[in-house]
Amino acid sequence: MSSTISIVLADDHSLVRDGIRSLLEEEKDLVVVAEVSNGKEAIDIVEEKKPDLLIIDIRMPVMNGIDAVEFLNKKGSTTKTIILSMHDSEEYILKSVDAGANGYLLKDTGKVEFIKAIHTVQQGGKYFSGDISNVLVNNLLHNKTASETVKTSKNNSNPFDLTSKELQVLELVLTGLTNKQISEKLQNSKRTVETHRFNLMRKMEVKNLIDLSKKAQQYNLV
Repeated sequence: MSSTISIVLADDHSLVRDGIRSLLEEEKDLVVVAEVSNGKEAIDIVEEKKPDLLIIDIRMPVMNGIDAVEFLNKKGSTTKTIILSMHDSEEYILKSVDAGANGYLLKDTGKVEFIKAIHTVQQGGKYFSGDISNVLVNNLLHNKTASETVKTSKNNSNPFDLTSKELQVLELVLTGLTNKQISEKLQNSKRTVETHRFNLMRKMEVKNLIDLSKKAQQYNLV
């Protein structure tokens, strides 16, 4: 068996692909066998070349990276997958894990960690950078708490299908904290908090804080 790890890169920005290729090919045991610019092309080239690893972005035309990873896993592909994205939102991270990704790295990840992630995944492990791991742990803990709460009271149902992080943001919003204060408390970016807040308002079909508070109390969400 060859010790060389064959890799396909999927990103819709050629400059990003060029940079990743240059970084990877400084390593003697890593070789980039193909580059593609969307999820559909990624599926086609993985099925054709059967590389060891697919490194794929999320937001791309035609088909996004998460859907491509999910499709490959459902087809029984043996190619390992690492999501490489600029997004640190809980939604993207959890969807990637659910799709079967073996790892998730942010695009500002350093070279040493990047190479370590590749070898960890290739050897059958999972790799999530520090910030991503925190999101996964927090989600696991909050899901456990939510599950226990649901078992003890049917009144604590979640008719709006809010995520655990959205419920957490909801509680903090209703205490009067600003987006900046919430982001500091949850150790998320302000943009991530704003996204959760927008999703809350959309899912609960309210347009202001007063209506949000009334609906949250009506459905025993806080």
